Amino acid sequence: MTSTMTGDARARPGQYLTFRLAGEEYGIAILRVREIVECGAVTRVPGTPSFIHGVVNLRGTVLPVVDLAAKFGLGETALTRWTCVVMVEAEWEGVTTALGLMTDAVSRVLDLGSADIEHVPSFGVPVRLDYLLGMGRVELGFVLILDIDRVRQQGPRGAAAGADHGRRGFDGSPGPGRT
Repeated sequence: MTSTMTGDARARPGQYLTFRLAGEEYGIAILRVREIVECGAVTRVPGTPSFIHGVVNLRGTVLPVVDLAAKFGLGETALTRWTCVVMVEAEWEGVTTALGLMTDAVSRVLDLGSADIEHVPSFGVPVRLDYLLGMGRVELGFVLILDIDRVRQQGPRGAAAGADHGRRGFDGSPGPGRT
């Protein structure tokens, strides 16, 4: 559903899973979502960036959990009974990887047509613009549509522009095939 290879990625009409994060509604293309799980036992890993909440064991597979609010510079996600982890698949240098995104709450599945999707404005949104594919028009507001591949690739908000985050993992480690 995204086209990050050309450098001009844009949200396409389709279904999006929406979720709440720091008072705003965000969306991810439904085809990128594997499942939604309760935010249960997360194991912290020493030495990881502050936006890496830890890892979870999902049916025998160890998966990293990213606190999106912390990554976007919006503070840490508070654990409530509605906090959940959205398991997604993201591509990075041709390799598909699974990871969890910690959210305040999952909202709904939203159908967006081409007339419902706006370009990302140059100001007025609470995240780095390169994380966004577009803005979905809903009722009285917008859903911020995330480019999950870019979220996966880049460091936290406030990292120096032009840094090598596009070639490094979300944890700062070298990318696939790099040392």
